[in-house]
Amino acid sequence: MFSLFRRIKEPPRVKESPGGFLLSERASELLATPRRQALLENIWQRASLSRQQFVSLYRLPLERYADLVQQLPASENHHHAHLGGMLDHGLEIVAYALKIRQSYLLPIGAPPESQSAQAEAWTAAAAYGALLHDIGKIAVDLHVEYQCGKAWHPWHGPIRNPYRFRYTKGRDYQLHGAAAALLYSQILSGEILDWLCGFPEPWSQLIYVLAGQYEKAGILGEIVIKADQASVAQELGGNPSRALAAPKQSLQRQLADGLRHLVRDKFKLNQPDGPSDGWLADDALWLVSKPIADQLRAFLLVQGVDGVPSSNAPFFNMLQDQGVIQTNAQDKAIWKIAIDNGNGWKNSFTVLKLSPALIWTDPKDRPPPYSGSVTVEAGDASEGIEAAVHPSQQQPGGEAHAANIPRAPSVTQVTSPAIPDLAEVASLLSLLESVTSPEPPPETPAPGSLPSDEVQIREASPIDPPNAIVDVPTPMANEAGDLGATFVEWLRAGLVSRRIIINDTKALVHTVDATAMLVTPGIFKRFVQEFPALEAQATAKKIHAWQLVQRAFEKQKMHRKTEKGLNIWTCKVAGPRSTRQLKGYLLKDPLTVFVDVPFDNPSLSIEASSVTSV
Repeated sequence: MFSLFRRIKEPPRVKESPGGFLLSERASELLATPRRQALLENIWQRASLSRQQFVSLYRLPLERYADLVQQLPASENHHHAHLGGMLDHGLEIVAYALKIRQSYLLPIGAPPESQSAQAEAWTAAAAYGALLHDIGKIAVDLHVEYQCGKAWHPWHGPIRNPYRFRYTKGRDYQLHGAAAALLYSQILSGEILDWLCGFPEPWSQLIYVLAGQYEKAGILGEIVIKADQASVAQELGGNPSRALAAPKQSLQRQLADGLRHLVRDKFKLNQPDGPSDGWLADDALWLVSKPIADQLRAFLLVQGVDGVPSSNAPFFNMLQDQGVIQTNAQDKAIWKIAIDNGNGWKNSFTVLKLSPALIWTDPKDRPPPYSGSVTVEAGDASEGIEAAVHPSQQQPGGEAHAANIPRAPSVTQVTSPAIPDLAEVASLLSLLESVTSPEPPPETPAPGSLPSDEVQIREASPIDPPNAIVDVPTPMANEAGDLGATFVEWLRAGLVSRRIIINDTKALVHTVDATAMLVTPGIFKRFVQEFPALEAQATAKKIHAWQLVQRAFEKQKMHRKTEKGLNIWTCKVAGPRSTRQLKGYLLKDPLTVFVDVPFDNPSLSIEASSVTSV
C-alpha cells in the first residue's frame, strides 16, 4: 500500500524568473496541488471540526506556514530535500500527528469530563507542534537572498520577490530545534495563542516542543516524534507503520475501556448484605484489588495487548503509571478500607481507588452511592497484593461462578485493506488510514474448525463507537464441560489471530520436529490469566489452576509420548552465547492448532534423552 504513495510524486510546480531565481507564490497557489489538497482534507477529517472552526484553527495557520516556507526544502540531502519539501513535510506530519493523537485520552489520568473539555486544545497543540517542529531550519540552516542581493530572514515576513537559497556551511544541526521559538508567532495568531494558554498542560508541552526540549514535552513530544519518524520513513522509502510503532489504541485508553466494561457489565457493586466487587462512594470508586487485577489482565490479553505483567505488583504499578487509578498517602496503588453495611456485617479489603468520572462520563448514569459506610484504614496495604481474596469466596455460595469452564473465543478473518488502483491522492488517503495497522493479517481458519460464537478481531474504524471493544470471553460451561478441548480451541484461535506468538524468545509455542511444542507450564498459565475464574476450581481441588488445565489437556491424548512413555519432552535452545532447555508437549498432529505448519525453529532441537516427567 505504501509503495504507491512512496514513489508516485507530483513534479514540483516551481515558478522561476529568467535569472534562475524562484518566484514567490501565494499560499493558495502552493496548496493547490491534488496531493496537498488531499492532505488538507485528511487533516480536516482528523480535526473533527466544522469548516468554519477548521479554517480558524488549522487552515489559516497552514496557509501562513506555506506563505513563509514557499519552495524551500526540508533538508539538504536527507528527507524532503526537493523544492517544496518543507511544505510537504509540514502537511504530512500534521496528518500523522492527528492520527496518532486519536489513540490517547488526554490529559492522562484526568476525569473524562476534563478530557472532553480539553480535547480540542490537545488536538490543536499536537498539530501545531508537528507543523512547527522544523520551522527553525529556514532561520538558521538556510541563507536566502533576493535578486537584488539583499538577504531575507523569516522574521521579515513572507518572501515577496524572486529569491534563491543555499545551505549554510558549518551549521549547527541541533540549532534549528530551538530556533522555532523565533517564528511560531508568525504562524499562530494571537487569538490562537490566547486560547491555548488557557490550557496549562498542553500549552507548556507545546512550548517545550517548540524549544526543541522533547525530554520535557511529555506525551505531546512523543506524538510529534512519532509523526516525524513516519513522514521521514515514507519519504525515504521506509515503512511509516514500522516507524510509528503505534498501538491501535494507547495502553491508557485500553485500560480505561477495560475498567468501564468490567464495572458496568461484569462486577457487582454496593451489595447491601455482604461482599461486593466494589463500592461506590460520593467521591471514589473502590474496587477489590484481586478480582480487578485478574479480570482486567484477562481483558487486555484478549485485546492482544503484549507485555501484560503476570503478577499483581507490577500490574498495579502499570495502572499507577498510566494514571487510571489514584494512589494512597504513600504514593502506592493499594488502599485498605473497612466496609460496614450498618446491619452487623463488617469486613476489611485491599482495594484500588478510581475516579467515578472515569467509569461514568455522564453523571446521570452513575448508580447511587453505597448506603453503608466506607472507611479508609491506616497502614501499608501492599502486603496483601498477591494474596488478596475475592470477596465472593468469603461467603456461602461464593463459588457459584467458579465451576464454570471458559469457552474459547473464535476468530474472524481479518482482511487487509485493498490496495487502490488509483492515482496518488487515493493512495495517500489509504496511507493515512492505515498507519495504525502495522501487523499483517492473520491466516484464514479452516472451515468448521472453531466454535460458531465469534469474538471479532479487527481494526478500530472511524465509525466505531468510542467504547467499541473486543469483549472478554465470559467463563461459561461448554456442552461437554471439557476444559481440555476448550484449551485447545483457545490455543488455535490465539495462534490464528497471532495473539499468541511462536518461535520468539519468550514464545510459549515453538515448532520443532515438524510439529508444535507447547511450553509448560507457561502456556497453561497464560490460559488461566485469560480465565481467572478457574482459580476457584483449582483451590477447591488444592492444586494450581494451571495444573488443572494441564491435566485436562493430557486427557485429550493429542500429544506424543517419549520413548520412555513420558509426557514432557526436553528441547535444547542454542543461542549465540549460551544454551538452555525448554520443556513441553509435542503434538501428534500440528494441524490441531496450526492452519499451515510453519518451518521448524532452527534454534530448537529435541534432546536425545527426554527423561522429565510431569
